[in-house]
Amino acid sequence: MNNASNAVQHRLLNFAGGWRWYDLVSGESSANALRKLRLESDVIDEWLRVIPEVSENYISVRFPDGVNAVIFGTLPYSVNSEVTSVSPVDRLHFFVQENMLVTINMDPNTREMMEDKERSAMLQQCQTAVDGMFVLARTLLHYFHQGLDRFEVNLRSIERAMELDNQRHLMDKILNSRFELLFWSNLFTPFDEFIAAAREGYLERLEKSRQFLRLIHRMERMTRAFRHYEDEIDTLISIDEAVSAFRGNEIMKTLTIVTSIFTPATVVGAIWGMNFDNLPAIKTPWGFISVMFATFLFTLGMYWWMHRKGWTGDLLRVKGRKSKI
Repeated sequence: MNNASNAVQHRLLNFAGGWRWYDLVSGESSANALRKLRLESDVIDEWLRVIPEVSENYISVRFPDGVNAVIFGTLPYSVNSEVTSVSPVDRLHFFVQENMLVTINMDPNTREMMEDKERSAMLQQCQTAVDGMFVLARTLLHYFHQGLDRFEVNLRSIERAMELDNQRHLMDKILNSRFELLFWSNLFTPFDEFIAAAREGYLERLEKSRQFLRLIHRMERMTRAFRHYEDEIDTLISIDEAVSAFRGNEIMKTLTIVTSIFTPATVVGAIWGMNFDNLPAIKTPWGFISVMFATFLFTLGMYWWMHRKGWTGDLLRVKGRKSKI
């Protein structure tokens, strides 16, 4: 890999396959290089005019001469593996044709990764700029793997917490994980669109491209991971809903049984609490004791009768801290 310019803001890299890579950063430092590129092709001029209007992702496939494809657009990604409400999203603008690759605003970390020994060797083996773009896209997916690795650690922590003690705050954590996975999934979609654009532009040629096949395999790994984690989160939500419903029913049944058991005491309290003078045993010394004893017997009898019917089950048993539900 030979550097025609050592400045980070404007680099022209030439490769053994005969193609070149313009690594630019938007701004005054790259203004002259951008002006020269505009003169090379009307398609490049159109691409540079579209860039300021792109807020999310953008992919376009053109055939300027009716045969050879040109692909340009924007790929969003995140260098940070931790997702927050203010997580920054990097956007790489790219233009690729047979013998030329142009990128704008590639972050320093990715630039450093592309210069390491492994990826430099892969770029030198690329016969076209299109293959070089596949190497770059595969490198960007490395950040997705890092993000999903961190996501998996957090998800396992939620699963262990749910198994030991399913509290209300766990649903908030599950939903946060759902939004985190949605963040990575949304960033992944443009890469899938880029693959579709490459197939449209280069057709059967891609089946012989080693770099394209490597990118496809990494995309498939990511797709399987997204589906797996989506299924896990859906399962956790279903478990939480089932446990919540079971506990709600258990609580309502317990309250119903307790209310039924103490119905005799409620009736006695209602009757003997009325403001009448001629209530049974109200003026005798043994009246209070006999009424309380009778109330106790009726309450005990009510519990025994419900227990014989099998209506109490184990609802009134106190569960230990290690209970799963």
